[in-house]
Amino acid sequence: MSYTFKSLSLIIATFFAFTSVNGQDTIRISEADLLQKLNKSNWKVRIAEQEFKAARADYRQSNSLFLPQVELSYTAITTTNPLMAFGSKLNQEILTMQDFNPALLNDPDRTDNFATELSVNMPLINVDGLYKRKAAKAKMQAMQQKSARTKEGMQLELKKAYMTLQLSYEAIDVINEAVAMAESSVKMVQDYYDQGMLQKPDLLQAKLRLQQLITEQSAAKNRLQDASQQLAHLVNDSIGNSIYLPDDQLKASIEKMDLQAKMPENRDDISAMYKAAEAYEKMAKANKLSFVPRLNAFGRYQMYDDEILQADADGYLVGVQLSWSLFKGYQNAALAQKSKIEYQKARTEAEEYESQSRVEINKVSRQLILAQQKVNQQELAVEQASEAYKIRKDRFSEGLEKTTDLLMAENQLLKEELGLLQAVFEFEMTQAYLAFLSK
Repeated sequence: MSYTFKSLSLIIATFFAFTSVNGQDTIRISEADLLQKLNKSNWKVRIAEQEFKAARADYRQSNSLFLPQVELSYTAITTTNPLMAFGSKLNQEILTMQDFNPALLNDPDRTDNFATELSVNMPLINVDGLYKRKAAKAKMQAMQQKSARTKEGMQLELKKAYMTLQLSYEAIDVINEAVAMAESSVKMVQDYYDQGMLQKPDLLQAKLRLQQLITEQSAAKNRLQDASQQLAHLVNDSIGNSIYLPDDQLKASIEKMDLQAKMPENRDDISAMYKAAEAYEKMAKANKLSFVPRLNAFGRYQMYDDEILQADADGYLVGVQLSWSLFKGYQNAALAQKSKIEYQKARTEAEEYESQSRVEINKVSRQLILAQQKVNQQELAVEQASEAYKIRKDRFSEGLEKTTDLLMAENQLLKEELGLLQAVFEFEMTQAYLAFLSK
């Protein structure tokens, strides 16, 4: 970078560290500190983590394929229904010969029954359920990889916002120096005007240029506030009207350029899409296997009495059940076809996304080379504009240059210095984006 903003950068940064901008407090921060906050508090990162946890909970539900379902119930009834009354006494093991009297069988007295039942249901063979479990696992893995990629994406957004903050401070440094130069020029033009060497339009033009720079100075401070607020939003931090002060300056790390970037084998976002397609594939197989019979075991242990909280009679029931859903109005067949189409669609989308990502990496690699060339070009442009301004200023002080020429030289120098800052920002951002694509 040119000496024109390097010379004041540390001075102004220190000034901001101990004073305020427009009455605003400053908060010194580093990119590492912000990154730590982002990983814990960023909105999108937290949402992605919750989505993964929800998918993990769905997967854990599939443990029911291997674990029994146990229920305990207590039922109290009173009845004069002939069948229920006879059955209740039979369960309570209190039947007598008198109970077989047709008159009592047809018109029994009120009978109370208190039943305690412990039931156990155990799945044995559930083929479609196994594939649904595999589908849930694939979905969980996809959400986990999506969560990791979301975090990487927000880290890239943080880096961009942090560099924007750095750029804002650097731009303020450059504009402050331009204001100082413009004030010096106004003083010179005022002196020449007072001596009758220049006309009033020259003086007004110099003052107008100064006012334009002051306005740009205010706009730069607004951009600094915006950059601080954006950073605070990314890390979910409440800073009120304060502004952040970065620990380091924006600079082009050209020596770290990686021109050999290529598509990694298992990039999280691409792997997540293939895992999502795998989940659809497993669901398609599960729906297809819904025609296969299911085998389940069950057991019941029951206790009965005609008094509450008593259990003088008991019995058990165990067995297995083979069930086969033969036909559901074409529902299963249609669902299997739909699942297969969804899998093919998801697989095609993943392949298209992977191909487009390869194209993007090659594109950004070329952009990085161009960005480096722009930085080199702007460094030369700043050096040339600085030398041209010195010459214009010296010649103007000797009365050999017009006011317009001096102001144009000042404006060109400011333009090139700001252009260098922007070129460095774009280079660093392109390099960070390439690293994100090839990570």
